[in-house]
Amino acid sequence: MSLPSTILEATSRLLTPWEREAVLGDLEEIDDTGWHGVADVIGLCARRHLSIWKSWKPWLAAFGIAIPFSLLLMGLSISIAQSFQRWTSSTALSGTHLSLGPGLALLFSNLILFIAWSWTGAFVIGSISRRTVLLSVALSFMPCTFCLARFRIESLSRFCLLLFMIPAAWGLIHGVRFAYIRLRSAIFLATLITVLTIPTWSSKGAWLPNWALSWPAWYLVATAARKTQSLKRWPWQIS
Repeated sequence: MSLPSTILEATSRLLTPWEREAVLGDLEEIDDTGWHGVADVIGLCARRHLSIWKSWKPWLAAFGIAIPFSLLLMGLSISIAQSFQRWTSSTALSGTHLSLGPGLALLFSNLILFIAWSWTGAFVIGSISRRTVLLSVALSFMPCTFCLARFRIESLSRFCLLLFMIPAAWGLIHGVRFAYIRLRSAIFLATLITVLTIPTWSSKGAWLPNWALSWPAWYLVATAARKTQSLKRWPWQIS
């Protein structure tokens, strides 16, 4: 296989399967599989990918969720790790058995909130921008690499910064596969997140990042409500 044909084959993989088959078939039919064909396919791929950014959704996913959420959730990852470390240290020093006290209750509450925030944010990214999800993931990694290189807490591993990625990966996979969740589940999740943030409302400066991380849960409620209403109006509608 010649070099232009190899590049043409590789470049065409950026297209959807049905577009790829049609384009390669047309190029073979007119016997244009050389450099001119490569330029045509690259131009088509560029137009296809640029057209995606005409919508607000990939912009919101990449710059409204991926980057700010990764920064906020890294801070929460460290907070969760430090809280767990303090609680285990105090338990060991006191020589008592593990018991559900105020420290553990608060840690458990924050952990649930942390998982819910990570999951819902990643779910929204996957559901609204499936075709640009890799870019969103790459942008979320950029702050992580910066913070990992400058991590200076000796008592903790620097990888504590990345704790949020476990529930986030789970949410992202579900978001790519499913555009919405059931309305009851969405309402339960959004209500749980809101209730768990109530103790922080009196904390000066805490409400802004809390609500910044909480809005994707209510976005899922709105999306599920629209889908439910649509299915009631047109019950034969699929997906």
